Amino acid sequence: MLRYAIKRIALAVVILVTVMLAMYAMVFLVPGDPASLALGPRATPELKALLRERMGLDEPILWQVWHFFRSALTGDLGYDVWSKRPVLDQILEFFPNTLILGVAALGWALALGIALGAAAVVWRDTWADRLLGVVSVGLISVPAFVVAIYAILIFAVWLRWLPAIGAGTPGDPASQIRALILPAFALGVGWVGYLARLVRASLLEVMGENHIRTARAFGLPETRVVLRYGLRVAIIPTIALLAVGLGSILSSAVFVETVFGRPGIGTLITGAVQKRNYPVVMGTVLFMTAFYLFIVTAADLLIARLDPRVRDAFRR
Repeated sequence: MLRYAIKRIALAVVILVTVMLAMYAMVFLVPGDPASLALGPRATPELKALLRERMGLDEPILWQVWHFFRSALTGDLGYDVWSKRPVLDQILEFFPNTLILGVAALGWALALGIALGAAAVVWRDTWADRLLGVVSVGLISVPAFVVAIYAILIFAVWLRWLPAIGAGTPGDPASQIRALILPAFALGVGWVGYLARLVRASLLEVMGENHIRTARAFGLPETRVVLRYGLRVAIIPTIALLAVGLGSILSSAVFVETVFGRPGIGTLITGAVQKRNYPVVMGTVLFMTAFYLFIVTAADLLIARLDPRVRDAFRR
């Protein structure tokens, strides 16, 4: 287990370093001078030179890369070009809102996806199973921003049940929960289909195991066999999908937070891109990449702990 953990962590570090290099190289691949793009065509050469110095673009490229690596590894992601605030402070200010949104979206998608997958196995090879399959595939194919737009149109504009924008009134949990419903629904609806199909496939494989045949031999109802004895084993493969799902949901939150006007990482990085605020963009992308790799690596280690076959396959 220790050997497997070391290799997985080393792989995560390699991926993070590669992302850092690619992200820093993109600054120089974008056409035009970053300082000129940020200040506009009417800025004086002196002001452009000052901004380039503030962004560290006046140093040799190798020194810039080394400085970026050294600072990032010590937790220093630089400073906002305009407000001069530390980038990490801004990220930590906005990230909890995005994390709450992502967890809420994945939570309801997990509950509904497991229920649909288990129901499809209980009613397998019937019209209900086929209908659930069509619904699952349909949910997978719908983009989050399309769901967000129609959710606002139906529930906020036509029915006036829920707020269209904002994160609710600070200090009012009821208002914040109401403001969270539509974004969480739009963000998680696509993952209901993924989870339902995975749970169904995993359950069908588990239903042929010996302990399932033993439970059936005792005359237990099929529903109880599926939910009590099959689901607890079939749920293991969803752990890896949950890690990937959380990372994908957090990346999709950029569009959903923009549509719903919620403060979060999406709002932060969108504003930074519009202002050509490269330290904020690079710091935010690096932070989210590191968080995603942490979640995926933790999920892999948990799966390896629960299923020794994963460790054996990796050892071979």
